[in-house]
Amino acid sequence: MGSKATAPVISRRGHKVLQKENKRRFRRIDLHAPVRYQVRGRPDFGSSISDNISEGGLALNALNFIPPSTAVMLEINLLSRILRPIARVSWCQPVPHSDNNRLGLEFIEFNAADRNFLSEYINIKPA
Repeated sequence: MGSKATAPVISRRGHKVLQKENKRRFRRIDLHAPVRYQVRGRPDFGSSISDNISEGGLALNALNFIPPSTAVMLEINLLSRILRPIARVSWCQPVPHSDNNRLGLEFIEFNAADRNFLSEYINIKPA
């Protein structure tokens, strides 16, 4: 999910700039929570800290490149509760000057009770 440029607007300094249209379906918040992840079909787990989260997915850094469309099982530690959605890698980009990769993950399977818990958590957080 990304943004696309729309009509130009005038900035405070009088310059024309392109305004980006937000195409996200869900409100996204900053969240730095422990996450374990496992590529489906592999025995090993990776560990990371989430960067942000929404009802539709999350972003995090990983040591290994994980190709887009790969299914990943997640364990997200949120307020002493472990959420276990299955996600699909939407995008994976190398982090400059690092061995890490930044991942965008879209939730594709999510227990209804856990999804509701996450939704309530996001909605009580200030924007």
